Amino acid sequence: MARTVGIGIQDFEKLKRENLFLVDKTMFIKEWWENQDEVTLITRPRPFGKTLNLSMLEYFFSVEHSESDLFQGMKIWEE
Repeated sequence: MARTVGIGIQDFEKLKRENLFLVDKTMFIKEWWENQDEVTLITRPRPFGKTLNLSMLEYFFSVEHSESDLFQGMKIWEE
């Protein structure tokens, strides 16, 4: 089956499970975590992936998905 673009899909798990095209922005997790700022303001025009990045953070830090292979093959997995 050919990979397609998941236009409008803002759920990280759905994009991964359905093997849709996804730009690997997982190193944002490391940069954000290691940053010592008390507040993070993410400003980007729409549709630039703000909600998708928050979904990615939710799955990464979620206890329910701690045994998940969602991040296997992504850059953050190599860290």
